Amino acid sequence: MSDAGPSAPTSPIRRRGLCLVLAAPSGTGKSAITRALLERDDNLALSISVTTRKPRPYEQEGVHYFFRDQEAFDAMVASGNMLEWAGVFGRSYGSPREPVEQALAAGRDVLFDIDWQGYRQVRAALPGDVVGLYIMPPSLAELEHRLRTRASDSEAEILRRMATAVSEISHVHEFDYVLVNTVLEQAVAEALAVLTASRLALSRQTGLDGFTTRLCAGS
Repeated sequence: MSDAGPSAPTSPIRRRGLCLVLAAPSGTGKSAITRALLERDDNLALSISVTTRKPRPYEQEGVHYFFRDQEAFDAMVASGNMLEWAGVFGRSYGSPREPVEQALAAGRDVLFDIDWQGYRQVRAALPGDVVGLYIMPPSLAELEHRLRTRASDSEAEILRRMATAVSEISHVHEFDYVLVNTVLEQAVAEALAVLTASRLALSRQTGLDGFTTRLCAGS
């Protein structure tokens, strides 16, 4: 937990967890929002991906990634044990199904930092359990400024990311919610509001009937 204050009291109504997918063009601030959400909410955990790349010296199995060879990765896909997957620069990445389903059944929420294509796959794999939040930059000029300010990309890479951003933004209408990240703290507050509202949806309250019965009985 950060110093943002204690978590909200646990509801007396048992509920099913949800998958919160954050998607955005590179440079929009998605990583910063992701970190803030994880720091401020104890019931939210990041989905840990499976990858076929080799671990870096500081990376731990099951903490940063689940490291598997290509054969094991392909077997997970073939058996339906991957919610979404993609190939990136000759390596494979994906989100394992089992830990997510266990979390949802226990009433815990899972955060996905993936693109719109991954969102499509997760939504198809877990219909009714996925909330999509798309994060927009205030303008393309501001997005380019942010990419240049972080000084981590070449000119060619910045131009590539800008071109990709326009394509990615065209998929915003597939999502449930959208926010514009003009001021980070406001964007974090809005993302937390989406999470709270999604948790309170009637469809997630698996223990509502039992709670209502006890409430009306005076217990």
